[in-house]
Amino acid sequence: MLAFQPKETVTTKVQVSLAEIALVFLKLGMTAFGGPAAHIAMMEDEFVRKRQWITQTEFLDRLAAASLIPGPSSTEVAIFIGQSKRGWAGLVVGGCCFIIPSAVLVTLIAALYARFGALPKFAGILYGIKPAVIAIILQALGSLSRTAIKTKSLAVIGVIAIILNALGISPLLVLAVSGIAAYGAVWLRKRGVVALLAIPRIRRLSTFLLGTSAVAVTAPISLVRLFLSFLKIGAVVFGSGYVLLAFLRAEFIDHLRWLTERQLIDAVAVGQFTPGPVFTTATFIGYLVAGIPGAVLATMGIFLPGFVLVASSGPLIPRLRQSALASATLDGVVVGSLALIGVVAWQLGRTSVIDWITLGILVVSGVVLIRFRINSAWIIATAGFIGWLTR
Repeated sequence: MLAFQPKETVTTKVQVSLAEIALVFLKLGMTAFGGPAAHIAMMEDEFVRKRQWITQTEFLDRLAAASLIPGPSSTEVAIFIGQSKRGWAGLVVGGCCFIIPSAVLVTLIAALYARFGALPKFAGILYGIKPAVIAIILQALGSLSRTAIKTKSLAVIGVIAIILNALGISPLLVLAVSGIAAYGAVWLRKRGVVALLAIPRIRRLSTFLLGTSAVAVTAPISLVRLFLSFLKIGAVVFGSGYVLLAFLRAEFIDHLRWLTERQLIDAVAVGQFTPGPVFTTATFIGYLVAGIPGAVLATMGIFLPGFVLVASSGPLIPRLRQSALASATLDGVVVGSLALIGVVAWQLGRTSVIDWITLGILVVSGVVLIRFRINSAWIIATAGFIGWLTR
């Protein structure tokens, strides 16, 4: 069963206008709650199954590439999709339209926060949205896995990736191991060697140090320094919002001393509960530091590296598929990426499905997604309304 790869029925020849790209990504930017895993699930539903702009294989290749470069992976997938349809113009329009709705909303929340010193109460809405997000992620995982897991060895690699992540290995090293293992399996098979796939014990080999030398006094606020700080973070940070938190603390509390601990935690919380990219945490911090100019420059700084990296790596993906060994490596990275998304779904599920109401939202959302193919944005909106009514 694992060796079966379903025939792809979609085509990449669909003609798409820049206006259509803008409208679709604006909609996603306003409705994509739940973090990168949920964003990727919604994009798979929108662009592979519903609109048929790209094939599942192409979507998975771009997900793998986004997982291997720094920056917000779901935003980079959006940029990749825009680039695949309309080149440079699509790259800019797709990425910007996914980012802008969240950035505007976060700026408004930051303005309220700066005036009143506290965040609005969103507990009830989040209570309903979270289990629906889990259902969306699981549905997308099932769909993507049927295409990605082409052989038994790739299935084994996926299991190993889950185990390594559970042991605390960094996501980047998990992806590296997955790619190397898939490469090794094909290399051995091409030479007729029968061997067991051995995965060495991996330890975290490096740590990121940003602004580790704290200053004795608060550094003067500068828009140029603000932009460069976020540009540096956007160019090197891998992983989830929790990894981003460590970078932000080192830079803006320990080094520059522009924020308090509470302000930083609230900034990360805003990035988590608003739709769109989690990295709009930068927008919130930029506003607190320097108002609207700070919000704009911080947003530009943290997202700009993603645009540059996608633009430079996008043309390489088709070439990788022309080489059997390079293609096998990419297959391994794809499976490793899906394994990491599965771990995220499990972690979110443990904290989101906490009673019969949330369990019901999870089950009903899953059934509706699979049976009726309803757009996931409606699932999110309905679940949030139920949560608001019941809390």
